[in-house]
Amino acid sequence: MSKITHITRGTCSTQIDVDVQDGIISSVTFTGGCNGNLQGITRLVTGMKATDAIRRLEGIRCGYKNTSCPDQLAQALRKALAE
Repeated sequence: MSKITHITRGTCSTQIDVDVQDGIISSVTFTGGCNGNLQGITRLVTGMKATDAIRRLEGIRCGYKNTSCPDQLAQALRKALAE
């Protein structure tokens, strides 16, 4: 089991708490950001293989920003898998 806290950069959300068990995302909690959208992302990825979520979310940009909340979640998942 790997539970990590990821401090986001370049997004409206400020933090993502992720719990990955045996390569499967068991929980995601965002602090700040667009509540409805982030609830949707959380529900979509919970129960998904972390590697599949990373592949789908990595590189998504928010407007003119170089990153997004989904991209930051992909980074958090990479950290969780590395631990």
